[in-house]
Amino acid sequence: MSTVASALQPINVELAEYSELFMMISGFIYTLAFILFTVDTARSSATIKRVENELAAEAEHQRPRELVGAGAGGSDAGLTADAGDDSAQQPEVADEDLVDDDMAYIGTRRPFANVAVALTVVAVAAHAFAVISRGIAASRWPLGNMYEFLVGAALVVTLVYLASLIRRDLRFLGVFVLGLVVTMMVAATIGFPTPIGHVQPALQSPWLVIHVSLASLSIGLFVLTFAMNVLQLIQSQREKGGRLQKLTFLRLVPKAFSLENWAYRINAVAFVFWTVGPLITGAIWANESWGRYWGWDPKEVWTFVIWVVYAGYLHARATRGWTGNRAAWLSIVGFVCIIINYTVVNVWFPGLHSYAGLPQ
Repeated sequence: MSTVASALQPINVELAEYSELFMMISGFIYTLAFILFTVDTARSSATIKRVENELAAEAEHQRPRELVGAGAGGSDAGLTADAGDDSAQQPEVADEDLVDDDMAYIGTRRPFANVAVALTVVAVAAHAFAVISRGIAASRWPLGNMYEFLVGAALVVTLVYLASLIRRDLRFLGVFVLGLVVTMMVAATIGFPTPIGHVQPALQSPWLVIHVSLASLSIGLFVLTFAMNVLQLIQSQREKGGRLQKLTFLRLVPKAFSLENWAYRINAVAFVFWTVGPLITGAIWANESWGRYWGWDPKEVWTFVIWVVYAGYLHARATRGWTGNRAAWLSIVGFVCIIINYTVVNVWFPGLHSYAGLPQ
């Protein structure tokens, strides 16, 4: 579809109203899912107790077989096994037995978290319909202002999270991810309410699809790593002892070392998308629109700042041995720069990228 033709087509008001309705529905369902993830976290003590009982029962079931094997080796061995202390009859379950550090599913029953995941799937379906129908109603790519970018990025975040859940048990991230998604939806509705309409001439380009879509995808991955890094810092303090040992839900979270490793892998992928999307295609689009690849516009500067922070993080992590909490903090700094870029810079720093809302 050509940009000229799309600019001349009238807005489909009826479809736009359906888009707003389904956006509200998805936000409501996301909130319910967030509440259930929170309940799952609050009920971690009961979950841990149940898992410990299951593991203890499994260990007790294996014990008679071991005794039979010992008895086959000689009567003295069998007598020695029977004369064991109470700890042999009451198997002790270690913290690391409650979670797989590779984030694989271990069969732990968590009904509240499972229902929350199911609600998230329903919310994503409604959310996707709202975003797509908004684009069809305006006959353009539905990422033309801050409202659309926030709701679009929130959709990407949940899609990335659900896709990750297929292979890895990231239910422990649900309360963080859904909390950020709800925050993005509320910020879009309250902070950047923008009626549906046509975009500015500078945005009527095929580069909009590639540039903004890759930015949304990279941010979706950065949200996951941000949540992992925050949990890593908390888990690290718990592993050292102290007050945080009272946070029993952390026994259902992988160790700090595992969280940091996975955050590093995902950050590496997100960094590639950020390099190709906002940086490279942004420069090409800038040259096509304004006749230069780089002009020190505030948005361009902050896009480069984000790239430098994450490049420094990956370099320090890979070659300088920056692991553990230092790497986590550097990754968090990068995510804070992203927030500044899409809030403070977009709203209060005038420039060629001032597309917070559509022109009246």
